[in-house]
This record gives sequence, structure tokens and C-alpha cells, in this order.
Amino acid sequence: MRLLTLVLAALIALIQYPLWLGKGSWLRVWEVDQQIRAQREINQKLQVRNSALDAEVRDLKQGYEAIEERARSELGMIKQDEIFFQVLQDSAAGSASAPDPGGSR
Repeated sequence: MRLLTLVLAALIALIQYPLWLGKGSWLRVWEVDQQIRAQREINQKLQVRNSALDAEVRDLKQGYEAIEERARSELGMIKQDEIFFQVLQDSAAGSASAPDPGGSR
């Protein structure tokens, strides 16, 4: 009877092995689930970025305002017959924060 009990216990252990430690085990399922969650978070962030880029592309294709804004801010361009004004700081206010141009110490 004792031998039968040991054989049955060994068979149960062999049957349980794939469930806990095999290729499709609970541990492997949990690891894959964690990887899926992490990938979904990455995908969501990329989806937000892609939506913003898509909106920017549509704006650039449809209207000239966005193109003009980019040309002004990134390239420093101005329109024809437009007057450009550059505002400089006061020399007294600027000298307190600006470094010494002569480099004297």
C-alpha cells in the first residue's frame, strides 16, 4: 500500500510539473503578462506622440499660418515688406547680468 501511495504521489508530481515549471507554466504566463502590460504602456505613449505629429502634419498641409510660424521661429525669416525690430536691453541692466566682453579678471 505504501508503494502504491508513493507511485501515485510521483504521478501527481509529474502531472503538475508542466503546470508549474513547463513551457506553458503559470510562471511563464505571468512573465508574458508583465511584458504585455509594459508594451501596452509604451504603445500608448507612442500613440500620443504619433497623434501630436499627425496633427502637426495636417496643420502644415492645410494652412500657411503654421508654415509661417515655423519659418519665423526656427529659421528667423520675415515676410516681404515686413519690418523687423530687435529690442535690446538697457546697458545698465544688461551689464549686471552680462559677462565681461573683455575677459578681464
